[in-house]
Amino acid sequence: MTVTNEPVLDAAHAAFFQIGVSMGIAACTRDAVPVHVRAIGCRISPDRRQVTMFVPVGQAEPVLQCIRENGAVAAVFTEPTTHRTVQVKGRDAVQVPLEAGDLDLVVAYREAFAQELGRIGFQHAMIGTLLAFPAAEIAGIRFTPAEAYSQTPGPKAGAPLARTA
Repeated sequence: MTVTNEPVLDAAHAAFFQIGVSMGIAACTRDAVPVHVRAIGCRISPDRRQVTMFVPVGQAEPVLQCIRENGAVAAVFTEPTTHRTVQVKGRDAVQVPLEAGDLDLVVAYREAFAQELGRIGFQHAMIGTLLAFPAAEIAGIRFTPAEAYSQTPGPKAGAPLARTA
């Protein structure tokens, strides 16, 4: 087995995660029941070794409970207009407070996602409403990507993510 010090995410995939893609984060209860919440933005660390996804705390409580229990998560990023999809898994997820600039990322994400969905007929106001939450109700879920997979429908769905840059 080859051991590498490279982050799981390359620059191209990190950039993809931060455009107007649909994103969600899932976890699993002690009884193996999956739980999921739509994320409302994300931040990738400059070294691409950490992903922080922003979630509405009230809706995310089942996921946050699972994270407190075991730290395992699976995050998915899908571009609605193309169905390009990437799944990333982590084992060390924790809830974290927002940092300076995170609310700007949430607002930028909301606008980019509204533009992406506008290409397929969704109204901007609907997306704005779907993703609008007061700052006090937003938390981060930070994890280290340990595995990544292409989940784009087709013959390569489920294949480990190929590095592109």
